[in-house]
Amino acid sequence: MHIWVDADACPKVIKEILFRASQRLSISVTLVANQGISVPASSLIRAIQVPAGYDVADNYIVQQLKAGDLVITADIPLAAEVLEKKAHALNPRGELYTENNIKERLMMRDFMSDLRSSGVQTGGPAALNQKDRQAFGNALDRFLARHLK
Repeated sequence: MHIWVDADACPKVIKEILFRASQRLSISVTLVANQGISVPASSLIRAIQVPAGYDVADNYIVQQLKAGDLVITADIPLAAEVLEKKAHALNPRGELYTENNIKERLMMRDFMSDLRSSGVQTGGPAALNQKDRQAFGNALDRFLARHLK
């Protein structure tokens, strides 16, 4: 298994949790972003910088991942593509995207986009807090315990 990170918008604290898990469990982690990202010196952790552009990082991840890999992303359309490739997607707040919830998330995303395009101020997601960090760490641990056998 390989962990891919949609790193442009991934909070630093989530990356740090992933770095610790990588070292503890000897799992390869690749961060993909449009900008340079610093990562700890480790043969298990690498950063890939892709050219700037709409969905360039997402497309790179989808092209590279294999069935069974894990992708860390808050990008719902990317999560849907990941699931289509029989891989797994986890968001930085600890929610595992599944075949059962991805369609609902896509519909809600499209609905909110329609609201914004009609002038309604919807605001963005709340800042990541300690509860979210803990939820992510717990979800990652549960996922890895199930899939690393």
